[in-house]
Amino acid sequence: MVNYTLRRRIRRRVLVLRRCIQHVMDRILTCCLGKPVHYRMLPISVMTPPSGSVSGPNSAASTTVVCQKSSAPRSGRESVDSDLVALKISLLGDSQIGKTSFLVKYVGDDEKEEGEPQTTGLNLMDKTLTVRDARISYSIWEVGGDNKSQDNLHVACKDSVAILFMFDLTSRCTLNSIPTWYHRARKWNQTAIPILIGTKFDDFIQLPLDLQWAIASQARAYAKALNATLFFSSATYNINVNKIFKFITAKLFDLPWTVERNLTIGEPIIDF
Repeated sequence: MVNYTLRRRIRRRVLVLRRCIQHVMDRILTCCLGKPVHYRMLPISVMTPPSGSVSGPNSAASTTVVCQKSSAPRSGRESVDSDLVALKISLLGDSQIGKTSFLVKYVGDDEKEEGEPQTTGLNLMDKTLTVRDARISYSIWEVGGDNKSQDNLHVACKDSVAILFMFDLTSRCTLNSIPTWYHRARKWNQTAIPILIGTKFDDFIQLPLDLQWAIASQARAYAKALNATLFFSSATYNINVNKIFKFITAKLFDLPWTVERNLTIGEPIIDF
């Protein structure tokens, strides 16, 4: 009994001493850093549909994310805001394939939606997703498809968390340009999530079925080669526009939200 009591006393003193040492080390580390860094874990229910909500492949109400467009210029204050997660996304592809229409539809800028000009150079739009007590700010950089805009490629791709490679479903030459865009983008960014997007699906379904099958097969082959997820979309009818960005958010934050694979010709294809 005496030996047992003695061991317990020694263990208690060792434990107290260990806690004191740990506390001192934490204080020293805090002083060295100047300010402690805290990481916020997003709620698991971010991408989970609320009860009674409308669910479907293109339903904007199928998540608990509340979206709002940010039109104010960014400042250094955002880096201090602990509730804001600032992320950058790039849009690449040939001219006149619907990149700007796609971006305007997602951001919700009604003023630009009617009679929008063709983008030249670099186009930048912001959108902030409010997720309970945390905010995700997407800074979306669109590169024009003309040759002169290629000089802005490194600016748009650097530090992007996702790169959207876009092509016109009714124009196979824009699909054939995807490998070139991919190699140019990877020169400046090796880690961004690649996503292949076919635009103008509403015009695509007017094509003969055999041509739809051929274009879809080529797009799926490219997506597999690039290790990218493939989406067919339409900005006019808001087909898969919101779903693409929900997919990006789920991938980035490892959220329990997945898309359903759809390989049916005549329907908006999703392949991964």
